[in-house]
Amino acid sequence: MGLSLSAWFYSRVSDGPVSSSSPFPPLAVQTCSRLAVTLNSSPVSPEDSCSHWSSVHCSPHFLLSACKQKVIRSPAELSSDGVRADFGVKEGLHVWEVWWSPDHRGSHAVIGISRQDCPLQASGYKVLVGGDAQSWGWELKTNELWHDGQSRGLYPRRNRRCHSEAAEQVLKPQFSTSADRKVSETPLPIPERVLLVLDADAGTLAFIVDGTFLGEAFEDLPRGEQLFPAVSSVRGGAIIQLRYLNGATRDPPALMALCGLSIRQFLGQQRQNQIDKLPLPPFLQHYLLSSH
Repeated sequence: MGLSLSAWFYSRVSDGPVSSSSPFPPLAVQTCSRLAVTLNSSPVSPEDSCSHWSSVHCSPHFLLSACKQKVIRSPAELSSDGVRADFGVKEGLHVWEVWWSPDHRGSHAVIGISRQDCPLQASGYKVLVGGDAQSWGWELKTNELWHDGQSRGLYPRRNRRCHSEAAEQVLKPQFSTSADRKVSETPLPIPERVLLVLDADAGTLAFIVDGTFLGEAFEDLPRGEQLFPAVSSVRGGAIIQLRYLNGATRDPPALMALCGLSIRQFLGQQRQNQIDKLPLPPFLQHYLLSSH
């Protein structure tokens, strides 16, 4: 049942308000019910230790805030600098939130996942997260994916379309112009907030932007090894904030969680405060209110 409902859930999952001018919804990729339930569950406390940047595994050019959730890159010429989270994961599905203003990125602004041995400082301006075999990164300015020092193509994939658009295109003759290709290759502006989705059980890394799940960026990540959220930057004054939102085990979601998700999504964001008016027993109303 959960699998058959996953496509229905996908079209209604949102992690926040989406701008009507956002270019990302047409690039949406179907997600699974396990991720849908995780995204619609109450986030863990902001003080959770999984939200901390490491005070040890970071470049000396990064200054750590007192709460350990923010890092600030000190001005430094001809230097690329990285930092990873204090805690990594070996199993389960996990979602982190990264805040990084587009005005404070510059070139080579990368977010992703690393092992413990990923280099965190290098001379010159270069990609660090994704610059070796120990890390996998998404360069936000160019939209390129990086691993083992090589570009793995653009992300998100522009040839992805929702099912209705794909069906419509089948009925039309296909013409590709140089202008079309140029538009498709133009990097998308990545907003301040990006969700990083690591499925350590499946060995995949994905991202969510403007409430849109963009699909798997990397597959075949090492399983059973600790993997850490990581970023790298070359811009002085860059402020990068990390927060762990939630996670899930390998087990499929409970039926109650799926039903609760279905009800909340049916109500929509505008009617969440009307749960107490539903013709449901008080216990179920309390569950819906407390689980979101």
